[in-house]
Amino acid sequence: MNASLVDFSVIKVGGGLARLPGAVERVCSALQALSQLHPMLLVPGGGPFADAVRAFEGRISLSPAASHWMAILAMDQYAYVLADRISGAVVVEEPGDIREVLSAGKIPIIAPARWMRSADALPHSWEVTSDSIAAFVAGALGAGRLALIKPAVSDHSVDGYFRTALPAGMPHLIVSWERLEALSDWLSEQTAAAAPPE
Repeated sequence: MNASLVDFSVIKVGGGLARLPGAVERVCSALQALSQLHPMLLVPGGGPFADAVRAFEGRISLSPAASHWMAILAMDQYAYVLADRISGAVVVEEPGDIREVLSAGKIPIIAPARWMRSADALPHSWEVTSDSIAAFVAGALGAGRLALIKPAVSDHSVDGYFRTALPAGMPHLIVSWERLEALSDWLSEQTAAAAPPE
């Protein structure tokens, strides 16, 4: 996909929001409104589905590869949660379908397991979470920018591989779900900066 054809943002919606009452609904509502002004692709976190993989791994020894692919399948499950909460959202599995959904004025939500399995571009480790996958997706698709919506923001808000996966020079924002107005302002600033001069 060429960003000049459809300028869009990649927004990762943290799975940890599912542990906070009302957070998923509030974020989904805000993203639906923001998508009217800012075309976006959503990348789901793993949330309680990835937690189940971690818990299972704690009881039964798994190889890093098995845990990696199971956790990415957890992201697919969370994609359907988000699509169920956002009117006009469409779950997509192939990168080639994203531009068509964006062009139709809808919100694509990537269920990344099939694409990630085919590309197999990231290490098989818990150091690689949906943060790094979102960075990989943003770079592979030529997105204009990347934002990560988190339950909270701290010095350790992203996974250990994120800075490696993030394309050089890509504008990015890490924001708490309680500060979605900061996301709105940032998207407006980034979109204005990317607009061609009149």
